[in-house]
Amino acid sequence: MTKAATDPRLKLLDAALPHVPFDGWSEVTFKAAIDESGVDPTVARAVCPRGAVDLAVAYHRQGDAAMLAALKSENLEDLRFRDRVARAVRLRLEQVQDKELVRRGTTLFALPQYAPDGAKLIWETCDAIWNALGDTSEDVNWYTKRATLGGVYSSTVLYWLGDDSEGHMRTWAFLDRRVDNVMQIEKLKAQVNQSPTLSKLMAGPNWLLSHIKAPSRFPKGDLPGSWTAPRD
Repeated sequence: MTKAATDPRLKLLDAALPHVPFDGWSEVTFKAAIDESGVDPTVARAVCPRGAVDLAVAYHRQGDAAMLAALKSENLEDLRFRDRVARAVRLRLEQVQDKELVRRGTTLFALPQYAPDGAKLIWETCDAIWNALGDTSEDVNWYTKRATLGGVYSSTVLYWLGDDSEGHMRTWAFLDRRVDNVMQIEKLKAQVNQSPTLSKLMAGPNWLLSHIKAPSRFPKGDLPGSWTAPRD
């Protein structure tokens, strides 16, 4: 028996998807999912206390899982690293069967009360991509890589939602341009560090940033990172 057949949240999600394009990730959709899934209403409210909002979160994470599974079957060895990143983002979008599900989710997570959920989900997607591509950064770069990719991913999703070109070719061209922009930033950072004058100007900020560590270094903590006190 599959997990989808036994997990009440997944049963609710499967039942909700046909309703989302018409009613959004709403209470109407959630009630329809309860009726059609056969999940006891009490159980449904227990596993999804925020109703369809929790189903929207589950849907996004389901897409991340599908992307990671697709990445495992990809041969990325011959690709430049920037092309590996672009490929991962493209695979993430290609997991979507109906754009309207994402469009409705974008509308939901644009609401002030759910914006933190939306930001967290984008961060999770970018974190999943970097981890899958073998990122081993342990300092402030852990944060900047994910934050930068978050901007690329978010802008690409918005472009993709309005793209009606064959095979979404305009979206993939847009994605490549955004990744190239990020690569230019990284190139500029390297030039600054190599410049005798600019590197001295950045010595203070770099010293400060050097004490920021990735959360993986401190698995017992609850916060997304930490500060290490400088040694004398």
